[in-house]
Amino acid sequence: MDLSDSSGSIDYNLLRKTVREFGEKHVASLAREIDYSNRYPRELVRHMGSMGILAPNIPEEYGGAGLDLRGTCIVLEELARFSGSVSLISEVQGTLVSHILAMYGSKHVKEDILPKLASGEAIGSYALSEPCCGSDAANLETRAERSKGEWVLKGTKTWITQGMYADYFIVFARTGDRSERHRNIAAFLLKRDKCITTSPIEVMGFRGTGTAEVVIDDCRVGDDEVIAGPGEGFKIAMNALNVGRVAISALATGLGIAAVEEAYNYLSNRVAFGKPLIEFQYIQFQISDLVTLLESARAMTYRAAELYDSGYGDFPVIAAETKLYVAPTVARIAGEVVRLLGGFGFSKESNAERIYRDVKLLEIGEGTNEVQRIVIFKHISKHGLKWMDYP
Repeated sequence: MDLSDSSGSIDYNLLRKTVREFGEKHVASLAREIDYSNRYPRELVRHMGSMGILAPNIPEEYGGAGLDLRGTCIVLEELARFSGSVSLISEVQGTLVSHILAMYGSKHVKEDILPKLASGEAIGSYALSEPCCGSDAANLETRAERSKGEWVLKGTKTWITQGMYADYFIVFARTGDRSERHRNIAAFLLKRDKCITTSPIEVMGFRGTGTAEVVIDDCRVGDDEVIAGPGEGFKIAMNALNVGRVAISALATGLGIAAVEEAYNYLSNRVAFGKPLIEFQYIQFQISDLVTLLESARAMTYRAAELYDSGYGDFPVIAAETKLYVAPTVARIAGEVVRLLGGFGFSKESNAERIYRDVKLLEIGEGTNEVQRIVIFKHISKHGLKWMDYP
C-alpha cells in the first residue's frame, strides 16, 4: 500500500481515505455480528494484514505499513468508527506485540515471526496482567527459572486480549525473588504449545477479541526466545504501554466520532412536538458540547503522537496525560449519546449501545485512570512543570 506523497512523506489524507473505505466495505457489516456472537474475525484479520493495517507501525520490510505513531493513530481511529473490537485487535497486534518484537527481537524473530504477525498469518498477545496484580505489574508472580540451559516458565496471566487465539505470547516473568519487583522481570516469546492452556473470559465490551486467562505450565524456551533479560523486561513493557496509551486514545476518538455521528443523524430525523429534535436549541447545544469535547480529545491524541515521533524525551508523562483525559472524556460522550437517543440508544439496534460498553475498558486497560495520575504526579514531583516547555 503506497501512502507516500510527492515528497516521499506519509500522505495522511490518503491514509485516512484508504482506511475509511476499507472500514465501510469490510468492517461495518461485521461489527454487530462480532459483538453479538463474540466471534474473533479471523479472515478480516488476514485481510487487514494484506493491507498493512494490522500492524501499521511495523517497517515495510517486515510486512507492515511503516507508519509513524501519528499514522498509526489515524488507522486505529478510522477502524474504531466501524468497530472498536477490530481497532483493538490492530492496536494489540501492532503497538504492543509487534512493536516490542520490532524494537527488541532477535534477527530470527524479526525475519521469521514478525512478518507472520504483520500479515495476520499468526496472532500475538501481550501477557502482562495477572490475577494477583493488574495495576501493580511489578509485583507479578509468573516465574522463569534456569534449568539445563533453558528457561522454564510457570504462572497465570489474565485479561489477555487475543489470548484465546494467539500463536505467540510475549510473557513477562520474574527470574528472582518477588521482593525485587521490576528489577528481575524479563520478557520471553512463547509459541503456543501444550504447556499453554487458555480459557475464555466473557467481557461486556470489545467482544470478539479473544480475551482469555492464560495458564503457563512449565514452558521451556531457549535464550533465542528471550526478548529482554532480567531487569530489562519491565522497562520494555512500560515503553510499549506508553505508546499503547496514545494508540488506544486514538481508538477512543474513533468510537466517540461514531457515537456523535449516530446521534446527529438520528436526531435530525426523529420528529417530536412537530419538528425534528435537532431543531431544538437544547439539542443543538448538547451536540456542540460533545463535538468540542471530542475535538479536544482528538487534538491531544495527535499532539502526543507527534511528540513521540519527534523523539520527545518526556513522552511517558504526555502519554499518561493523554489517556487520562481522552478515556473518561469519550466515556462521557458515549453516555450522553445514549441518553440523547432515548430508548433507541438503550437498545442493541443502536451502535451507541455497543460503543457505551466498549468505552468502559478505556478507563481500565493499559493503565487505569488512577495509574495515569500516579505517573503524572511522580513526574511533577521529580521535574516540576518544566516538561511543559515542549515545542
